[in-house]
Amino acid sequence: MSFQYKGLTGTLTRHIVTGEEIDRQLQRLVDMNPRIAKITDRPTQLGDEIVLDYAGFCGDEQFPGGTAQGQTLVLGSGTFIPGFEEQLLDKVVGEEVSVHVTFPTEYHAPELAGKEAEFRCTVHEIRVKTPYQLDDTFAREFGGCEDLEEMRHKMGRSLQDYADQRGEMDLQDQLLRQAAQTLEIEITQQQLEEALDAQMENLKAQLAQQGLDLNMYCSFLSTTPEQLRQDNIPAAKMAVRSQAAIDKIVELESLKAEESEIGEALAIICRQNHMTMDQLKAHYDAQLEQAVIQSVLTGKVMSLIRDSADITVVS
Repeated sequence: MSFQYKGLTGTLTRHIVTGEEIDRQLQRLVDMNPRIAKITDRPTQLGDEIVLDYAGFCGDEQFPGGTAQGQTLVLGSGTFIPGFEEQLLDKVVGEEVSVHVTFPTEYHAPELAGKEAEFRCTVHEIRVKTPYQLDDTFAREFGGCEDLEEMRHKMGRSLQDYADQRGEMDLQDQLLRQAAQTLEIEITQQQLEEALDAQMENLKAQLAQQGLDLNMYCSFLSTTPEQLRQDNIPAAKMAVRSQAAIDKIVELESLKAEESEIGEALAIICRQNHMTMDQLKAHYDAQLEQAVIQSVLTGKVMSLIRDSADITVVS
């Protein structure tokens, strides 16, 4: 079988976002983002969220890890050690409070377990959280829109753009897999192991963003990191094959990453990470440069494959 990357066939499934989906997403925003009002005319009470600084002392010595500035705390949440939050009730903004507590005998820091301590606190803000309603007020105060109708329109456009991007990515993945399956290559054990390493590192990074680690994830799935790695072998082989197909098309079509295209790719990285170009330069090394060049070439390959393909659009 000869390598085929032109004249492929694919299906672009276009999901049309519904009004119900828009309303569900808006309601999620309402549920996740209560209105926060600052309180200035009364002292703290149970349920208030306060902003405070504190410094912890055992005797006259300040202990490590017991200091914070601008810390938020909901009084009554039980977040801090027993007795701490109760002593911050009935306090006003600007008040300095000495909180006296005894660390639990089972405390996670053995050097503090069972010891008496003083926390010198300053209350900076008192806040009350109340739920929004899905109405024009929410649209103005949270969404920066004139009214709910404008916010609903913007949300619909955003959800549709996202759905269209996902559909396009799925289509391009279909086409690249088709092309890759026609490429005759021998996948070495080293290539396979490197692809598996990359997959596992990506998974760890994704889990870290959710506050999880690999062992926790495996326990949820009743598996082990070793078994997870084994399960990923087919996907790793396809990743190696797909990259080899991209490299082959770059060679056959004599594709190059122009300076202007690299610059555009760097500008996108800056926007996505809220950085200036000067800030990015501090991290710009040979490895990042190669990754950017590869990204540009991959984009060119995918455009070439897609433009020559026979696409069926299904809504």
